[in-house]
Amino acid sequence: MNKTHFLLLLIPFLLLSCLKTDKQSEPVSGKTNTISIIIDDQLWYGEVGDSIRNKFASPVLGLTQEEPLFTINQYPARLLEGFVTDSRSIIVVKKAAIDKFEITRSKALPHNTFRIYGKSVDDIICSIELNSAQIIKMIRDAEIQKIQDDNSKSLLNPAVIKNKFHIDLQIPTGYEYMLHKKNFIWLKKDIISGNTSLLIYQIPLHNFKTKGNVVGNIIKMRDSIGYYIKGREPNTRMITGEAYAPYFSNTTLDQKEAFETKGTWELKNDFMAGPFINYAIVDPVYNRILVIEGFCYSPSNQERDLMLELEAIIKSVKIDKR
Repeated sequence: MNKTHFLLLLIPFLLLSCLKTDKQSEPVSGKTNTISIIIDDQLWYGEVGDSIRNKFASPVLGLTQEEPLFTINQYPARLLEGFVTDSRSIIVVKKAAIDKFEITRSKALPHNTFRIYGKSVDDIICSIELNSAQIIKMIRDAEIQKIQDDNSKSLLNPAVIKNKFHIDLQIPTGYEYMLHKKNFIWLKKDIISGNTSLLIYQIPLHNFKTKGNVVGNIIKMRDSIGYYIKGREPNTRMITGEAYAPYFSNTTLDQKEAFETKGTWELKNDFMAGPFINYAIVDPVYNRILVIEGFCYSPSNQERDLMLELEAIIKSVKIDKR
């Protein structure tokens, strides 16, 4: 066999090998709540880095322990952006001849690229201050969408919840019904570090005051159903944590007015505790307050990502039209 014939036979194998290697090297997905920051070490370990950490690694509200909003991986600017593809979102920060804030979106990883350029340290810090809220919202929205996309691949049978509450809610398989009452459902999923739970219930609209002390009304409401959630010991029930006031905000879910409450729960006369996120949706069409709550029990383990998964499930809610 001459050299020409040998090379012709070898080329297809080389091409196949290259294609296979490229396919294997493609990242399937970035880690939840993880962002990559491309920035020179000099900026990272100075005031600019402090500003970035204050915004993007600030403590998550409503957890039983301190965890950062995002896990940050820092890469020096000499590492080209194209090589940082293990995160869904990256932020490029550097000094430049002009001030610029730019957002690039892509179907491939990274999905969101934010570029913050400034002529000076002060200019960069100013841009971070001005744009951090938008960046955080876009990153969180992308994380929630990714979780919802993953959940949609294998969902719990929706019939029971749909028939009882007239809603569609994308609950992934793994959750089991723990309690099923007239206007109340409790679902739970066991995980290695503990468990996560979802509560769905409703109360008549006239029984809930949407003005005045709404937080107090929500605490009373969730504590009133707490006797459904019991511990192993007698005379235990779930209550809203008393050490710290919950965090409250107005929002919308499925284009309806809603109240978001984040805080901690505990079992009265027991030692169990954890974080919760509660959405009370004002639903005049069905003349009710629809409540969907997620909470987890994961002692001595991270809670941030578990709570985001519960938030993603709740935010998938769609109320049937009449």
